[in-house]
Amino acid sequence: MRRRVVITGMGAITPIGLNVADFWANIKKGVHGIGPITYFDTAEYKAKLAAEVKGFDAKQYMDLKSARRMEQFSQFAVAATKEAFEDAKLDMEKENPYMVGVAVGSGIGSLQSMEREYSKLLEKGPGRVAPLLVPMMISNMAAGNVAIAFGCKGKNINVVTACATGTNCIGEAFRSILYGEADVMLAGGTESSITPIGVAGFTSLTALNTTDDPDRASIPFDKDRNGFIMGEGAGVLVLEELEHAKKRGAHIYAEMAGYGATCDAFHITSPAEDGSGAAKAMELAIKDAGISPKDIDYVNAHGTGTHHNDLFETKAIKIALGEHAKEVGISSTKSMVGHLLGAAGGVEAIVCVKSIEDGFMHKNVGLTDKDPECDLDFLTEPRECEVNAVISNSLGFGGHNASIVIKKFVE
Repeated sequence: MRRRVVITGMGAITPIGLNVADFWANIKKGVHGIGPITYFDTAEYKAKLAAEVKGFDAKQYMDLKSARRMEQFSQFAVAATKEAFEDAKLDMEKENPYMVGVAVGSGIGSLQSMEREYSKLLEKGPGRVAPLLVPMMISNMAAGNVAIAFGCKGKNINVVTACATGTNCIGEAFRSILYGEADVMLAGGTESSITPIGVAGFTSLTALNTTDDPDRASIPFDKDRNGFIMGEGAGVLVLEELEHAKKRGAHIYAEMAGYGATCDAFHITSPAEDGSGAAKAMELAIKDAGISPKDIDYVNAHGTGTHHNDLFETKAIKIALGEHAKEVGISSTKSMVGHLLGAAGGVEAIVCVKSIEDGFMHKNVGLTDKDPECDLDFLTEPRECEVNAVISNSLGFGGHNASIVIKKFVE
């Protein structure tokens, strides 16, 4: 028999809340976290807005020595995992540590350390580059630091698929439990790339919205959308084999039911224009979950606010769900927190779980004038209704497509 996988814990560090409760409360209120960049002087930059994490103090989540040996993306990961771990009431003294794994990804790693140490290299020579540059910079260190902090000796992976990273990590963690490689997986994504080179690079790619109006900066599916807003943070779920969770009396939020992943094999930045790649990922996730398209109540869209993404994802949803696509509520969490890049899938999966738990679909904040070509039910107002099954999409540069299905837990 196929092993069932459930979600027993969640943790979040976001631009609109440093824990799941505050984050979700602001999601329901339709609060966005977009404002002027404070990390560096943007006088010479076209893009001056971002969704920064505010009030984060690493020392509240780990000791000072550990914090100093981590860049911010790793600190976010450990902090979000701490909340998820405690929420799930896991006790590693009662667990086989080799059956507790980690799949927490980062799409980029630390641009901060690269910028800082490259400046030292140019100004003072190679002998002044920090000894810990490499272990603080590389993207797998989020997962590595999580494992060290919580004693997880099982499978430890960092799937790097750009903006699909978080969702791929959750999907691969799900599969690891299905195939008996782990009983528990800490899964999600983390990112902190609001830096001079990060913002300059995405701006040069013409991917960022350069407006100075925070309320009109991240507006997926609006006819006036003009790029995404960079965000940062982390979202981590505790995935657990059902019988293992029941044996220890864990609270079950929802069931992790299906996963699909494909590649467009089309272009390094643009999605496939017909939506076929993303559609196939959704179809595979729905099939894996053992349900049909008509069972999907809500789609948490990738919805970046770029012209191509939103248009082609609309096409993909129509292909995957057929006529039922018109009946499904759709929204993009990026309208409130910006684009968290590798962390997006982790944070958005938490939104999906809470949507099921509360019977609530959040609106697309800032969406006032829908693009006529984005002609599905992109929510302009929140909707309270029963939510039994949801699909979350993440689409990354390079043509990476990942979708997961989460559904209400039923014995």
